[in-house]
Amino acid sequence: MDAKEARGEQPEKPVEDWQKRAPYKIHEKNENFKARYEASCHCGKVQYQLSREEPLDSKLCHCTTCQTQHAAPFQWAAIFHKDDINFSNGHHDLEWYDPSEKSIEHKLPCKVRCSFCHSPIMDEGRNMILLFPSLVHLKNDEDKANFKPRCHMFYGQRVMDIPDGLPKWSGLNDTSDLIEDSPPELVRENERKREAERKEKFEKGENK
Repeated sequence: MDAKEARGEQPEKPVEDWQKRAPYKIHEKNENFKARYEASCHCGKVQYQLSREEPLDSKLCHCTTCQTQHAAPFQWAAIFHKDDINFSNGHHDLEWYDPSEKSIEHKLPCKVRCSFCHSPIMDEGRNMILLFPSLVHLKNDEDKANFKPRCHMFYGQRVMDIPDGLPKWSGLNDTSDLIEDSPPELVRENERKREAERKEKFEKGENK
């Protein structure tokens, strides 16, 4: 028994490999991590910072997995690089869920949440992370504008209509069909792009 255990304190947990890698590693002060945003889960045990002013993308996902996992009609997700995040508290208090195999192992891609209040923290992919802007403390209209959704994904699986004029993809954005009230000019541009791809495949004899 060490001194901490003798005083009734919990012994420190050993640092595991995943805690040393992005997005979970703690940035040292000499790394010049400039915190642009602060965020936290519902109970406050998990807290993190973001250095990027604007996400790489911001989307509303209507797939049935997101509906079930969030108990909501859709998921609002913002994409960041794994090095854009710095956990300031509670990165030991996380748990994972792999929806493809329905396991709680840390296997990518997976969903990450607080182990205490069970707030969803992010979806961790192989190269990027999808964060949830509702956890980010957006202080003004400029911050909110930076995280504004740019499109809908898997809108074909929606449980409610959202006539907001944003592009609406039947599946993944840029690789599926634009449907419903998507901007007409974007629909036409997508059709031109697909026609050019079909023509190129035909000329190369890849249309068989």
